[in-house]
Amino acid sequence: MYLGFSTWAMPDLPIDTVIEHLANLGFDAIEIGVLPRFTTALDNLDAAERKRIPQLLRDHNVSLSAVSSYLPMMEQDAEQFAFNRDYVKRTVDLADEWRDLWIPNGQPPVVVSGFGGKPGEIATLEPQLVERLNELGEYAAAHNVILAFEHHVGNAYETPDQTVALMQQVASPAVKVNFDISHFNVMGFPIEESVEKLMPYAAHTHVKDELGRAPDHQYLIPGEGEFDYIRYLQAMQAHGYNGAISTEISMMVQRRPDYDPLATATRSYEVLSRAFAEAGITRPH
Repeated sequence: MYLGFSTWAMPDLPIDTVIEHLANLGFDAIEIGVLPRFTTALDNLDAAERKRIPQLLRDHNVSLSAVSSYLPMMEQDAEQFAFNRDYVKRTVDLADEWRDLWIPNGQPPVVVSGFGGKPGEIATLEPQLVERLNELGEYAAAHNVILAFEHHVGNAYETPDQTVALMQQVASPAVKVNFDISHFNVMGFPIEESVEKLMPYAAHTHVKDELGRAPDHQYLIPGEGEFDYIRYLQAMQAHGYNGAISTEISMMVQRRPDYDPLATATRSYEVLSRAFAEAGITRPH
């Protein structure tokens, strides 16, 4: 397995600063966010930047675990959905262009996005969502790219069973799940249950830390909460996962007045690298 970090935590920082800091800490992989609010937004990535960033990654010996356009696929406003869909397709194009930078775990490049929606909307909106996912999957498959969509507490797909039931209806092999166990943890699902149910569909992961139960939960910086990283990593290994464990820092944390993204990445590496070692998980370097 690979230890990674998502630039979701640092949308305003120059990518040069981010890559250098994460590489110096020792992270194996990076997940680069490309939404409009990021310094690495798709529209900021001209031809020169699309060559410069890969060279930065090579120079610092850091691989990509994913590029991320986290946008809701259950969006009901037609114009907004068209934007979301097309933005994800453009992100697929970028992943295809950067495919040589990915972690060498035998899997095609990964683009992360989201299901979205609200609790209670599955019954009425699932057929439409399945159609949308299959259409995007067809586009991704033509580029040999995997789409990993995330379930989320407070969205339509909140539980392991809901997520699995959806995936069982999606025909495209290019459509997978971005398995963020924190959303199941705060709903009280045991680590082993979540891992066992999601592993057949997981192409990428997120971890953070958390405390309490939804809707009164808090998402935290690794080491601040109650998540048992060692138990989680051992469960992932037992089920054959060989991809990246990508550390995500939630908006709850980013809204803190004293939030420091680089210090947060440092703390995250200390906690997660120690958990990898204590769990007996081998990393590539």
